[in-house]
Amino acid sequence: MTEKEYNFCVDNFADAILRFLVKNIKDIDSAKDILQDTYVKLWEKKEGVDFLKAKSYIFTTAYHTMINDIKYRAQKDNITPSRTMDINKYSDVKQVLNEALERLPKLQKEVILLRDYEGYAYKEIGEILSLSEEQVKVYIFRARVKLKEYIGSIDNII
Repeated sequence: MTEKEYNFCVDNFADAILRFLVKNIKDIDSAKDILQDTYVKLWEKKEGVDFLKAKSYIFTTAYHTMINDIKYRAQKDNITPSRTMDINKYSDVKQVLNEALERLPKLQKEVILLRDYEGYAYKEIGEILSLSEEQVKVYIFRARVKLKEYIGSIDNII
């Protein structure tokens, strides 16, 4: 990968990665740190990264860096975050959807974010998360069923 290709990756993928990270960890500063670490790792390995596969490499690296950061923080703080909500108290659709996403298991949440929020293909999601295409489809299906069960009818949130 050349310097020009690296800069292209920064310019074109950083925003999407940052959105993905913030959606997952809810901390913009930590997300920016992880993003920076991801691009440092890419720069250090630029000779071995094929430009055509750089997007997948960057998301995979960001994902693994995020997981390591979460594990480190949980071990350091000795806590596990949990969120609950009464759907009848909210009328903001975006907030209800975000709360519904928070109730999903981590892997289901990640595949939904990559597919429905970032627009990745099943194959790309599989490469990023080290899953087969079939596993990705199953996780997405299960996540959507859980979201539908949680939200119920659109009348519940309007």
